[in-house]
Amino acid sequence: MARYTTHTAAERVGSRARRPVRTVAAVTAAAAGLVLVLGAPAPAAPGRGGGGAPAVTRAALDPALVAGRGARVDFVEQEAENASTNGTVIGPDRTAYTLPSEASGRSAVRLKPGQYVEFTLPRATNALTVRYSIPDAPEGGGITAPLDVSVDGGHRTTMTLTSRYSWLYNQYPFSNDPRSDLLHPDWWITECGCVPAATTPTPTIDKPFRPSHFYDEQRLLLGKRYAAGDTVRLTAPKGSTAAWTVIDLLDTQLVAAPHVEAHAANVLAFGADPTGRRDAGDALDRAIAYAKKRHLKVYLPPGTYQVNRHIAVDDVTIAGAGSWYTIVKGHQVTLDTPAPDGSVHTGVGFYGKDAADGGSHDVHLSGFAVEGDVRERIDTDQVNAVGGALSDSTIDGLHLHHTKVGMWFDGPMTRLRVTRTTITDQIADGVNFHTGVTDSSVSDTFVRNTGDDGLAMWSEKTGNARDVFAHNTVQTPVLANGIALYGGTDNTVTGNLIADPVREGSAIQVGSRFGAEPFTGHLRITDNTTVRSGPFELNWKIGLGAVWFYALERDIDADIEVTGDHFLDNTYNAVMLVSDFPVKDKYAIRGVRFKDIRVDGTGTSVLSARSAGSASFENVDARNVGAVGINNCGAFNFPSSGSEFAVSDLGGNDGGGTTGPWLATWELPNTITCDDRPPVVQPPAPAPW
Repeated sequence: MARYTTHTAAERVGSRARRPVRTVAAVTAAAAGLVLVLGAPAPAAPGRGGGGAPAVTRAALDPALVAGRGARVDFVEQEAENASTNGTVIGPDRTAYTLPSEASGRSAVRLKPGQYVEFTLPRATNALTVRYSIPDAPEGGGITAPLDVSVDGGHRTTMTLTSRYSWLYNQYPFSNDPRSDLLHPDWWITECGCVPAATTPTPTIDKPFRPSHFYDEQRLLLGKRYAAGDTVRLTAPKGSTAAWTVIDLLDTQLVAAPHVEAHAANVLAFGADPTGRRDAGDALDRAIAYAKKRHLKVYLPPGTYQVNRHIAVDDVTIAGAGSWYTIVKGHQVTLDTPAPDGSVHTGVGFYGKDAADGGSHDVHLSGFAVEGDVRERIDTDQVNAVGGALSDSTIDGLHLHHTKVGMWFDGPMTRLRVTRTTITDQIADGVNFHTGVTDSSVSDTFVRNTGDDGLAMWSEKTGNARDVFAHNTVQTPVLANGIALYGGTDNTVTGNLIADPVREGSAIQVGSRFGAEPFTGHLRITDNTTVRSGPFELNWKIGLGAVWFYALERDIDADIEVTGDHFLDNTYNAVMLVSDFPVKDKYAIRGVRFKDIRVDGTGTSVLSARSAGSASFENVDARNVGAVGINNCGAFNFPSSGSEFAVSDLGGNDGGGTTGPWLATWELPNTITCDDRPPVVQPPAPAPW
């Protein structure tokens, strides 16, 4: 889902991706958005690597704090800032458009040529993933640079890092050119608090303008098994072509032997080249046609298969040897003429039939990687790893990388199950259930570094219903939200872990926007954990909530419960309910129920209410609250009768912070406590409750 901002209040909606426009009310400081800031250099400090116990984290947290939540993955995460290094720790920083702000945990390690960071393995390992950033080319397009990898000073190999798939600039839909002028000079921008094309004299906008999407990641099979306690050293060699290399984290795992399907249509028998030198698309088509006639699976044995277009799938099972061994990789191809759907490019992807043509059924994809070649955002392009309409289907154990969207499903369609999949380094969303997706789910899926919502349910024109996002991990969405819900009926978000949203969104959003059908029936947001969410909204110049409800196009008044959630280390608020200012007297958010919640640390309030409506709270415990517990502005009419937003205390609401109990009797039911920009108090790090 696209995000951009102008001085108007309209929102534009496309059939393939959203192009929203939000009203803004204030000017933001330009410096953070215009300079490639690495943060003030901190003294390099050894972590717990190199002989001590390895510091294993989940979303840069002690795993005990998120037990039972998030995706169950087969790798362990270690943050570079906790490892041994002679480099420089950068961050923490939650300011958009900086390298630390997009790092997991908001900190990383910067290496100059000749410097290293060293991790101690917490368990047996034969494979690793490095999340990193290196500079862009001066004129855009990326560079390559080496990274030396050694284990216990022995096994040595060199990874070739690239910035080809990172570094975007400018306004939506962004540019790869750091020297480009404003893409939309007729849009309102925060940097001058003006519409540049309508301003005299024309303001000067520094370049590069709004750099973002700094990070990429790369996987490496080590070729042998190493034991817990061995050390992995990552070194930027002295002759590196990169002036600096930032290492964010290391994921390590023990990858099982390749999976074999003996009784299947093996693509090698149909002419597929496993070296990746020759195009294998036609061979895959032949294998699929044969398998359907003989009621067989299609098997992709270990290898790299070059595919530069969509592979059509319907009533077929395609199994790889495992995502580390079977890689389907393609180039982005410019079409001679635009496709009927508006695409100007094609690329590697597995696509069901369009819903208008009946969609596809009984498609089962498992055990392979899809490596795309998408470096720019063109919302009409169908260059997603998996797409179309897939009913009565399963997707399991895929690794999706460098496509526009990992999975974008256009319904109506039903009964899709996505499990145990990793989706990283996308230009736009991770997964989007779009238009009439029903009785479907995403679970145990790991999403990192999306350019838009990590997981989304978007009920445009036709409502989604009875869908579930359960036990997923979403980290560092550069733009928009970790999990976003736009309309729908009887949907559930449960057991997820969401961390480090950067700008124009937060961890979880419930929004009546983008032409979505209303929320009806019930919506359950249960037992999720968010961390370092509730960021600063650059356009509104206020802090969001870790979970936020946004009434822009209609009321939000379904049966909504938020229960059992933990909101940790909130940059601003834990909860926000907001209507856009032009519709503040037209739409309301009513009757949301919050129960059995833990709030550990807020820069400002537990609740920020900026809408007419109501909410109730029961057994909501809060600590380390930085400002008044309820920042109640209502609909900004400030009547003598109190705010237009009413709060009900159903009991058991305990704790608070610098101003006393977070839910004090004097705040109820609708005391006006409106403060647009209260001082921010940095909370302590989350701790066991």
